[in-house]
Amino acid sequence: MSSTNGQGSENGPGSRIGLSSYAFFWQLSDQVSAPLTLQEALAETAALGVDLFQICDYAPLEAMTDAELAAVRATADALGISLELGTKGIRPEHLKKFLRLAGILGAPLLRTMFNVPGHTPDADEAVAIFTGLLPEFEAAGVKIAVETYEQVPTALVLEVIARVDSPYLGICSDPANTVAALESPREVIDAVAPYVLNMHIKDFAFSRKEGWVGFTYSGAPLGEGLLDYAYMARKLQPKERNINQIIEHWLPWQASEEETIRLEKQWTQQSLDFLRSN
Repeated sequence: MSSTNGQGSENGPGSRIGLSSYAFFWQLSDQVSAPLTLQEALAETAALGVDLFQICDYAPLEAMTDAELAAVRATADALGISLELGTKGIRPEHLKKFLRLAGILGAPLLRTMFNVPGHTPDADEAVAIFTGLLPEFEAAGVKIAVETYEQVPTALVLEVIARVDSPYLGICSDPANTVAALESPREVIDAVAPYVLNMHIKDFAFSRKEGWVGFTYSGAPLGEGLLDYAYMARKLQPKERNINQIIEHWLPWQASEEETIRLEKQWTQQSLDFLRSN
């Protein structure tokens, strides 16, 4: 176990609360009549008093020109917002592409996941990929945080991280995802604690389907679902270890566009109020 795998240090920037593009999931989507641009989402973030934004799984990003990417960074800089990045997959060429994007955007952290269609690496392949690429990431000052999720056992992800043993490779903790693989949130939190570089914060709950036939597993306003935030904070110590906490939502589409957008904004404000008071 690497003792240097935490993101922060005594001289680190301190834990920060940030918003993910997933906090604007519906507002950024083509499901609404007037989708936000990335720059507009950044402006909304600044208006909420937040100075960190994680551009996560935002498909238009990869099609942007260097000039467009530079404009996004200029907007963030003007608003006093720092950026992080998120993608999926660990193919070497893909990670190199996002390392380049991180350089343009000034992002010191890239969140990713192991599997994408057509590429499901085993532990040996993942170790080889990260071992080969991490010197470039270290030289650029960019860390990789692999997210916990249902497609890959947490134990396998941790095996890879332990074998690579680099402060530039760690975990993006999201215990909500692993429930679908019947992994207990508390057990996942306990297992990943030494390696966490980034935290995704979203609450979750089960609800009975109509007719009481089965359940729906979905999002909940932060503090009202099954996420034991107090336990997670004690174990992961984000403030003490300078681990950024990034707000996301699993908000189902509501009866109308207006109600969906209203509730998405409400959940974001509730999440900010919750984290700021804890």
